[in-house]
Amino acid sequence: MPSSAPIAGCACSARTTDAQAVRARLKSFAALAALAAALGGCGLLPRNAVPPELVEEARIPYLPDVRAWAGRPSPAMMRDLAESFAQEAPEDFPKGADGVVEYAHLAISGGGPNGAFGAGLLNGWTATGKRPTFKIVTGVSTGALMAPFAFIGTSYDKALREFYTTTSSRNIFRALSIIPQLLGGDSLADSGPLAALIESHVDATLLAQVAEAHRRGRRLYVGTVDLDAQRFVVWNMGLVATSGRPEALELFRKVMLASASVPIAFPPVFFEVEVGGRGYDEMHVDGAVAASVFLTGGVFDSAVIRDRAGRGPGREHIYVIHNGQLPPVAAQTPRSLRGIATRTLQAASRAGMVGDLFRIHTIAVATQASFYWITIPDDVAIEGSEVFDPVVMGRLYELGYRKGTEGPPWYAGPPGLQYRTAP
Repeated sequence: MPSSAPIAGCACSARTTDAQAVRARLKSFAALAALAAALGGCGLLPRNAVPPELVEEARIPYLPDVRAWAGRPSPAMMRDLAESFAQEAPEDFPKGADGVVEYAHLAISGGGPNGAFGAGLLNGWTATGKRPTFKIVTGVSTGALMAPFAFIGTSYDKALREFYTTTSSRNIFRALSIIPQLLGGDSLADSGPLAALIESHVDATLLAQVAEAHRRGRRLYVGTVDLDAQRFVVWNMGLVATSGRPEALELFRKVMLASASVPIAFPPVFFEVEVGGRGYDEMHVDGAVAASVFLTGGVFDSAVIRDRAGRGPGREHIYVIHNGQLPPVAAQTPRSLRGIATRTLQAASRAGMVGDLFRIHTIAVATQASFYWITIPDDVAIEGSEVFDPVVMGRLYELGYRKGTEGPPWYAGPPGLQYRTAP
């Protein structure tokens, strides 16, 4: 899970075994994918995929409105967000002396173990006494694992800290034998440990608190990628939590797992859907495949909906936490499939994040919202001796905490046009 997991923690004495082996495999997964394709059809695993002509009609049984494809307005998402303004608790979103309601939104990026930085930042922000109640929280990849804790609020700061500072690689994945996986598997590692970790933290109590926050007019969204449709999917996690369905907790956990499941490295997550009364499965992977970070996903316009809801004047503030670094790292690229694949993926990931920051900034300009973002400083070493290195993650958490207690020191303006500011 090189760019989409959370967590770190317990020091592992055997850091030269499975963890390093998987790390090397993750860095060269594009080359391995090409080899797997060359071996094509050696061992296809069975599935009951939605026929391509029916993907537009596929729905989660009993919960048809809990998700939408990004890039197109969703009537269900629009109605739900409009309703949120009527649900708002005055103590969460009070009117100021000028009659204006302040709305803070938080978007959390992917970044794998670098999520420790974001966890520290949120905890440090709490320590200042100035961390706002967020109207909207979104997350992909490691951000999806952080988002529910950030959404509920400061009461989960301790859980967020533990989630990112008491876990090591062995608590996230198990390495698998490479040749059998190439011949008849769907990943290089088993994400069972991560699924168990999510289950231990995301329980009925957390689900109930997400539901309560949703009923008080706040919204939590997580992104995954439907590989069959090749679409980014925005999940309304509060609707899942408030549904009362017996499957709600399992679905909530699966969405989080899917958003953090790096393809090829980790197995995809399958969701049972139905079309015309017939059951099928959808294959979902890491949301960061399509977006490193997102705010609306194009499924709604928060400013327009607020006006339609008759809530009166409001002022929006968009905060983006980037769990990574943007500047390119100059280095000689080995003339090998692994070397070329690794450098290509690193460049693509950075470019994707820059594009997403510009996209969110464009939304801020269009809605006259304030725009703030923060990233890991360029001079900080983030490479460790294993994928989820407890020592490195501990340092990132402490760095994030210090930054949080400083204000935090946000950038305003997109990359290249940014300047330091304080809200």
